Amino acid sequence: MKILFIASECAPLAKVGGLGDVVSGLAKQLRSEGHDVRIVMPLYGQIDPKTTALKFMGPVCVHLGGRQELWAGVYEGLLDNLIPIWFLEHGEFFGRPGIYNENNREYGDNAFRFAFFSKAVLQVCKDRDFLPDVMHAHDWPGSPVAAYLKTWDRVLSPLAATATVLTIHNIGYQGVYPADVMPFLGLGKQWFVPDVCEDHGRVNFLKMGVYFADAITTVSPAHAEEILSPEGGRGLAPYLNRRRADFSGILNGADYSHWSPESDRLIPENFSIHDLSGKAECRRRLKERFGLDEDDSPVVGVVSRFVEQKGLHLAVAVLDRLLASLPFQLVVLGSGDAGLEDYFQKLPLRFPGRAGAFIGFSNELSHWITAGSDFFLVPSLYEPCGLTQIYAMRYGTLPIVRSTGGLRDTVEDYDPETRLGTGFAFDDPAPEALEAVLRRALETWNARPDRIARLMRQAMEQDFSWEKPAGEYLKVYRQAIENRRKLLEAEGVASGKPRLALNPMLESLG
Repeated sequence: MKILFIASECAPLAKVGGLGDVVSGLAKQLRSEGHDVRIVMPLYGQIDPKTTALKFMGPVCVHLGGRQELWAGVYEGLLDNLIPIWFLEHGEFFGRPGIYNENNREYGDNAFRFAFFSKAVLQVCKDRDFLPDVMHAHDWPGSPVAAYLKTWDRVLSPLAATATVLTIHNIGYQGVYPADVMPFLGLGKQWFVPDVCEDHGRVNFLKMGVYFADAITTVSPAHAEEILSPEGGRGLAPYLNRRRADFSGILNGADYSHWSPESDRLIPENFSIHDLSGKAECRRRLKERFGLDEDDSPVVGVVSRFVEQKGLHLAVAVLDRLLASLPFQLVVLGSGDAGLEDYFQKLPLRFPGRAGAFIGFSNELSHWITAGSDFFLVPSLYEPCGLTQIYAMRYGTLPIVRSTGGLRDTVEDYDPETRLGTGFAFDDPAPEALEAVLRRALETWNARPDRIARLMRQAMEQDFSWEKPAGEYLKVYRQAIENRRKLLEAEGVASGKPRLALNPMLESLG
């Protein structure tokens, strides 16, 4: 198949969360299976065309609503010397330090930035004569692509038969903005209704994608169930339920070429399930780097964005008491909420030798914490999939998670009777529940080291590679292509009878 990924993030070039890892990991797996996969993303200010060996391919003219005409530059590079990746350069929209925000403040023109990006994607495909079988859009920033393919490029377009798949990575971020972006989008007034994209007088980009996409996925089976419910759907449950026949949950995979203790170039020493001596050295060096006491206390690691979803406020409610009374050490890497940043930054001052923190992000340090910790804390209120717990298990670092979404799909709670499990889990999103599971994990560490060793082996044996998820995505792509074909036949397009009067492009041009 010819497959184009439309993404606002792609690791390691530009990444905020798991979306960037998924785009690169899935693309590489599909490419290895012989599919013509390409990626398109904005050229952010943090990406230097010179240091990333990008080649300028020329300009592209992007037509938007109200007869507006904007231009972008197109650069081409290779991801891991394998995947062609196109970058769209527009200094006013993308020549900034951040992706979505700066200094914890969202860019006020995000709706215009990613509407322009989505429309430009279609023009680049036409200009470069790359006509995908499937455009795979990721989250709300790529959602307008699905709308454009069924409005502007509905007929008399080389992209008329291209199907769209929308993957919802985090339903908590829907791209809801003032309605004044509608004329810029160039979508007719008939689409600004609750069933399509109107959301209490505003435009909801993700809702738009749910309506227009030929197939929809999210990133774990458990989360797919959750967001079909009123509580988990964040307002989109009714619209997802209407698309239930075209909606599925596919568990994310892990890119073990970057996340494997045997070959990881970023950690102090490599190790494997057969020889864990390197993990002990990683643990020693991690403690040294954060100024922790060199004793036998287990290390609990945290690598997270500081946002409400991640549930770190549950930990804040009990950490002072636990650090003062239990024999463990804590290492934290993250940024976001100012209150959480302040709390974790001051924690080492209150508990010297017991706690360490780095406010910000460091790719190298995330690998150090994953490899050198003994436990890995992920207390999310909701978690579509989560990748950090998957990475942690590969390194023999036992996850301590709340059993929700992808955390429930990937981490098996330790059962003292059967001695099976790959980590420790709790259900209730409450500080008391987190405290109880942390005490249970530490008690097992101290009283039953043989059980911990067995859990580590069981965790390291788990295989979350991309091969199986890629096969499931191919099934979804075929379903989307079939859905698109049936729609074209129903509208008479396939038989050469396009219904031009329904093309909103003509309406937008007056």
